[in-house]
Amino acid sequence: MNTTRKWKKMVKRSSAVALTALLLMGSVTGCGTKQSKGDSDTITLTNVSYDPTRELYEEYNPLFAKYYEEKTNKKVEITQSHGGSGSQARSVLEGNDADVVTLALAHDITLLSEAGLIDSNWIQEFESNSSPYTSTIVFLVRKGNEKGIKDWGDLTKPGVEVITPDPKSSGGACWNFLAAWYYASRTYNGDESKIKEFVGKLYDNVLVMDSGARGATTTFVENGQGDVLIAWENEALLTLEEYPEDYEMVTPSISIKAEPSVAIVDENAEKNGTQEVAKEYLTYLYSDEAQKLIGEHYYRPCREEILNTFGDTFDLNIELCTIDDFGGWDQAYKDFFADGAIFDEIYSK
Repeated sequence: MNTTRKWKKMVKRSSAVALTALLLMGSVTGCGTKQSKGDSDTITLTNVSYDPTRELYEEYNPLFAKYYEEKTNKKVEITQSHGGSGSQARSVLEGNDADVVTLALAHDITLLSEAGLIDSNWIQEFESNSSPYTSTIVFLVRKGNEKGIKDWGDLTKPGVEVITPDPKSSGGACWNFLAAWYYASRTYNGDESKIKEFVGKLYDNVLVMDSGARGATTTFVENGQGDVLIAWENEALLTLEEYPEDYEMVTPSISIKAEPSVAIVDENAEKNGTQEVAKEYLTYLYSDEAQKLIGEHYYRPCREEILNTFGDTFDLNIELCTIDDFGGWDQAYKDFFADGAIFDEIYSK
């Protein structure tokens, strides 16, 4: 990546985390289609996403706009909103006029579907269960790794200060929790009391619990707090790119295949007249050009032949559990993250 692009990403990232997620809405005109002010020929599409996708969509949006104009002779302008995945889903429930959502958890989109905003078969609408890219959970430590952190067990040791976001608002935090739980489950042969004790020790060591993954990265990287950040792999790799002399990434022995999901917010898209462009926007994420861009932004492309070209970037041999090991997202959310469920039980202690 050239120096200019790298510098721009650093500036954008630093400024973005200092702001509350903003949504710049186009005015609604003519036959219900959202159109930008001063240009009646431009369609406005709104993508409500989660924290760490800022840089990806900043490059993907103009790539898609160029493709779409060449294909249809129509201009499209994409506006973005970012925050913790759960918070973003709630904002759509409360009236955020999203045409598409690109969130960290399938469960967050299921909530919108149950509210009637998204068709019930949304997960079959696009390839790979409507997950055009995946990631996993790793550790980011300061150069030299003074505390000797190599695996999940090291995060429970006395004196180790952990940074991880809040599962109540952050999708990445839910993946973090489940990865730790699965490691403990394997370590203690499914003994739930010992698993809870292990995960409880880990969360006893949590120094700061931000509302989103990007906020947690800021706390660790820019504010200098904590010994280890439990992070999305793409966030850790981006940090290494920006600060190669200051941090190291540690890949644990076991992690989880994190599958962010995408969907058209059908009720809004039909009202706004953006159903067709919204479908094109999400479909194009599976194109060769977009899949390569996804890999360049440190997400794992869903298409295996393109993912394999990034073998020097990703550890493709890491053992990964999946959400199916927890009975799917609906069951996992009920068991672990609903009010009064296992996370509340452990954290309250």
